[in-house]
Amino acid sequence: MEPTALVTERLILRPHRPEDVGEVLAACQDPEIQRWIPVPVPYRRTDAEAYVLRTVPGGWRDDTEYNFAVRLAGPDGAEGALVASTAVVPRGSHAHEIGFWAAPGLRGRGHTTEAVRAVARWAFTEAGCVRLIWRAGVGNTASRAVAEKAGFTFEGVQRAGMEHRGTLRDCWVGALLPSDVGLESRLPYLPAPDRGPDVSAGA
Repeated sequence: MEPTALVTERLILRPHRPEDVGEVLAACQDPEIQRWIPVPVPYRRTDAEAYVLRTVPGGWRDDTEYNFAVRLAGPDGAEGALVASTAVVPRGSHAHEIGFWAAPGLRGRGHTTEAVRAVARWAFTEAGCVRLIWRAGVGNTASRAVAEKAGFTFEGVQRAGMEHRGTLRDCWVGALLPSDVGLESRLPYLPAPDRGPDVSAGA
């Protein structure tokens, strides 16, 4: 797939570029990012360079990772500050997984939720996604709040579902379907029937 850009009411989302390195480096010094995201610690400029450059154009061309720098949009369409970063990764034939982090200093204004919604719609309409997965370490309430505001349904806890610096951790998992955002799926979906609250009675 060719790298693409998305525009929302307040944001410009486009693949990372070399000029993002400085802001990515600064953001990833944040203790909360280092606590929940498996970035190297200490986080050096070479780490930011590797992150920014690893998927463009390679990940897009090979359909292995689609990353977006999330920037404020100026009134004239110019790019403003980096407020977040998000990426979508294929997981098998029918699912993709989204990940994201928000830069400190501009949190709490709904930017990351706005970006996740835009990327989700893009994944469903352009990347062939029929199930978008969100995962975060148990306790990462900020990530969960973004996912739920973006429409994800919380599905439970995966035991040892995430590796974080050599240690397996339990993680929360949720999913978003095309129908959740008013889109049609490229595959039909037959949900489980509602068996009611007393399904196990007498078992």
